[in-house]
Amino acid sequence: MTIAVNTRFLLKDRLEGIGWFTYETVRRLVQKHPEHQFLFFFDRPFDKQFIFADNVQPIVIFPPARHPFLFYLWFEFGVADALKKHKADVFLSTDGFLSLKTTVPTLLVIHDLAHVHFPNQVKFSEQKYYNYFMPKFAKRANRIATVSEYSKIDIHQQYHVPLNNIDVVYNGVRKAFQPVDEITQTAIKAKYSKGEDYFFYIGAVHPRKNIHRVITAFDQFKQKTNASTKLLIAGRFAWQTGVVKDAYDQATFKADIDFLNYVADEEVPLLMASALGFVYVSLFEGFGIPLLEAMHCEVPIITANVSSMPEVVGDAAITVPPESIEAIKNAMVVLYQNGAKRSALIELGKRQRNNFSWNQTAEKLTKSLIAISN
Repeated sequence: MTIAVNTRFLLKDRLEGIGWFTYETVRRLVQKHPEHQFLFFFDRPFDKQFIFADNVQPIVIFPPARHPFLFYLWFEFGVADALKKHKADVFLSTDGFLSLKTTVPTLLVIHDLAHVHFPNQVKFSEQKYYNYFMPKFAKRANRIATVSEYSKIDIHQQYHVPLNNIDVVYNGVRKAFQPVDEITQTAIKAKYSKGEDYFFYIGAVHPRKNIHRVITAFDQFKQKTNASTKLLIAGRFAWQTGVVKDAYDQATFKADIDFLNYVADEEVPLLMASALGFVYVSLFEGFGIPLLEAMHCEVPIITANVSSMPEVVGDAAITVPPESIEAIKNAMVVLYQNGAKRSALIELGKRQRNNFSWNQTAEKLTKSLIAISN
């Protein structure tokens, strides 16, 4: 079987959510199925590290698809022509987009419908594109895979896709995320937090990620406890970050808040594993891979009680209403003051994390591909 894959998010040193999903799942598909030929569709020059085996043929398709008009050109002309030219049997697209022009059976991975629930937090041009094309993509796909039961129901309700045509494949976590010893923790704290304990966040800095409320809650935590604890925020500044900057400017303890921006991949697991607690109280997530990373690092979690996050953490986190600064602050106080609670959450996380792995994800994607190829 010839399997074409949309690999445009495999970008050297710039892997983020969809990129990591593509990397971890497709690498396993390729290596476990040498009997199949894989066509990797890139939208720019690729790095050889992403050609995982001899059964991969990389194909660069013009133009680079980083704008709605270019999305349309890339998928409706470039991808459609490549699928026909190379006689693909199936097409796996991991970024929620597909080609409406092709008749090749397509498995579409939709990670979430954040643009539906938070339209004002998406650029206008992209919002118009999503609103027009996403329902068409969902209808055109021969099968849809998504990363949580929450997203499965959401896709069904928003786009009227039958539930039996949507597969939940979940996410996994990289092996690099694991506990570290006290010597490493001390070194990381010396490097990043002046030797002090810290709460940690990793992800895009964006209003939907609720960082502005985390900052205000942390400021109130500091006022209540007089702790020397820091807040480290790792991740790129995305769109509409004014409320985040405003919260920071208004914070009394801004000297204890550090925006790390982009952190090298090898440093992120160390930062996670050395944290007093991981704070991830987004307003909406289709899954939330950092929650799973924290469980593997054996770090206690504060997360939101909405969308997919309770599904991911089970009872292995303190869950709070994400719009309640008071609740976020109180959860920080608990993690700071209550060692027994921290330990209990860590133990619960050790059990909860076993429900997710990239191997399981790749196996489920394989079944979905087989289903559309028959």
